[in-house]
Amino acid sequence: MLASFDTHVFWEAFTSRPYWHGAILALELTLVSLAAACVIGFLLALGRSSRFVAVQAVVFFYNWIFRAVPTLLQLIFVWYALPQLFPTFAGSWFKPFLAAFIVLALNEAAYMSEIIRAGLLSVDPGQELAGRALGMTRGRILRRVIVPQAIRIIIPPTGNEFITLLKLTSLASVISLHELLTASQVRATADFRYPEAYSAAVVYYLGIVSVLMVVQSQLEKRFTWTSAGRGPGRVAAPEMPALPHA
Repeated sequence: MLASFDTHVFWEAFTSRPYWHGAILALELTLVSLAAACVIGFLLALGRSSRFVAVQAVVFFYNWIFRAVPTLLQLIFVWYALPQLFPTFAGSWFKPFLAAFIVLALNEAAYMSEIIRAGLLSVDPGQELAGRALGMTRGRILRRVIVPQAIRIIIPPTGNEFITLLKLTSLASVISLHELLTASQVRATADFRYPEAYSAAVVYYLGIVSVLMVVQSQLEKRFTWTSAGRGPGRVAAPEMPALPHA
């Protein structure tokens, strides 16, 4: 019953060190995992559009594996099975945080590669041809023409992936990572006050996700470019460099 909810126990759990430490740890894991996933995903997106069939096959196989196998199973495999296959991972240096980072970064990269690829494909191919006609290299075209326009398309789904990844960090509790969910489980089993212990974790997640949603909204506004004759939300193509004098 609602009357049995003890606000004192709730506040004690909410303000306790394990809770805020677990929340910070979950946020740190989310940040580093997403950063690594964006880098790997960008390389995978470029590989997907490679003219070499072998590269495309490797990227397809990578995405297939990490999108098909449940994240929880990946965590269990890396933490328990990997040290048996490769004894070097049995050392004391292989901590739960590192194992969770490896799994979440590699897993998220498979999804980010599709998001980034969709953003790159959204840019008019004619702009790349124009860049080549001006003598720009492939790398410069990506950096100066394609990527700046693709970012606006990439940001909204990336924000959603950030939020999803934050919630996926709770799965790391199965490999003894003391993040937010682990803190609430330990607190709940200490005196069997489950409503208060888990409600405190819910409030933490709601607060973090709310902040992330505000940040995402600001980033979307930051990368919504306008130009003369265009309404808000219309992307203006970056200016092309002037033709060199003969």
